Amino acid sequence: MKLGVNLVNFGPGSDPEALALWARTADDLGYDSVLVSDHVAVTSDVAESYPETFQDPFVTLAWLAGQTSRVRLGTTVVILPYRHPALTARLAANIDHMSGGRLIFGVGAGWSRLEFIALGVPFETRGRMTDEYIEAIKALWAGDGEVSYEGETIAFTGVSAIPPLQAPRPRIWVGGNASLSIRRAVVHGDGWHPINQTRQEFWDGAAEMGQIANDLGHPVPDLCPRIQFKITDGAVEEVDRIMGIGSLDQVLDDLRYLEDMGSAHVTLDRYVAPDLEATTHQEVGLKMLTTLAERLLH
Repeated sequence: MKLGVNLVNFGPGSDPEALALWARTADDLGYDSVLVSDHVAVTSDVAESYPETFQDPFVTLAWLAGQTSRVRLGTTVVILPYRHPALTARLAANIDHMSGGRLIFGVGAGWSRLEFIALGVPFETRGRMTDEYIEAIKALWAGDGEVSYEGETIAFTGVSAIPPLQAPRPRIWVGGNASLSIRRAVVHGDGWHPINQTRQEFWDGAAEMGQIANDLGHPVPDLCPRIQFKITDGAVEEVDRIMGIGSLDQVLDDLRYLEDMGSAHVTLDRYVAPDLEATTHQEVGLKMLTTLAERLLH
């Protein structure tokens, strides 16, 4: 099972120096990946948990490609309806080339109605848009010469193919905990990327995904959860405990549980909402990252 780190690319702890420090530390310690999140218009509902300054994921990953040498670089997740699929396909393919084929492409449908309104994007059709945008991006990546796509929410003709470096393409992780997201992962993705779940919620989601894949005759996507990462001084009550929050022994046990479940990749998220102030204490977070690496990666 691979282990990655979600970087905080928003709020007071998201300055370029901090992002570079975390990415280089993860690279040096042997973590497999670093990932960043996405918002375009930080409306009031977004700002409650993800305030400015919000660093664009594509700009950030392109910059981090030059700051690191080994870790994979990913999105957790790009909100697909916010950008034309040709733009997203190009940005992602460019980063894949700039990083030497290290991109993980995490995608999602989005949740902020206010942000959709601000961007002039229809909120109610975001699920269908996400499905079609994934299809369109795949077509642009796999195409030879000019590519056309015809869907209900997006259509284009005569657009040049935009092949990434990785063959056949970067891995696509589909984010979201709900049933529609799980189905999207089966139909369109290579991995399911839920976040902030209890063990029972993850178990139930994995079982549902297996059933959907069986019913559709599709392969079962990889399990690629994002969990919290907060090592506490003492044990946390187990009832409804979110994975990744607790004593070192509890966090290690969570990771063993996820590995036993067959998870391919786990992303650690040091931002436990709404405690943004904690993300400014770099030495505390890096110590946790180092402690875990010493137990698991060496």
